Amino acid sequence: PAALAANVGIGADTISIIGFLIGVAAFASLSLGNYMLGLLLIIANRTFDGMDGAVARISGPTDRGAYLDISLDFVFYALVPLGFAIAQPSTNALPAAVLIASFVGTGSSFLALSAIASRLGRRADAFPAKGIYYAGGLAEGFETIAVFVSFCLFPSLFAPIAYGFAAVCAVTTVLRWRQGWVMWRG
Repeated sequence: PAALAANVGIGADTISIIGFLIGVAAFASLSLGNYMLGLLLIIANRTFDGMDGAVARISGPTDRGAYLDISLDFVFYALVPLGFAIAQPSTNALPAAVLIASFVGTGSSFLALSAIASRLGRRADAFPAKGIYYAGGLAEGFETIAVFVSFCLFPSLFAPIAYGFAAVCAVTTVLRWRQGWVMWRG
């Protein structure tokens, strides 16, 4: 599919934007309590997220594409728990807020590390195809999507799953803080 998209002139940025709009539709569906449709839209969003990278590798990656991809991903990641909070605020608002706060930790530690490493000319050898310096952790994209799928399949377990994953995200944040501390010790 990526080769076909690239051959007909559909760029990676366009695919990123379409995927994000699908993610917004997933948020709307989750907000209305339609978790199975939300699940299908989450899967579609992630499919587009994978395809934009494949098209970028065919057509040539750009700084704008790397920026757009990660920026839209982080907003999408926050929209999913927000959708569950809106659907059932009495039971889901606090765990969603805790999870979103943990995403701020993982996202900010990831982006700060990436920005400084890139400014210093460092590349992450383990992730050579990424458009930015990529700092791994316990909670990455695959784990996040597995949690989102679990939310949709077991919506009554949203709170314990959200709290558990927030803890994993907190550990990831602390590990990245340590990584930066060690990388740039004075």
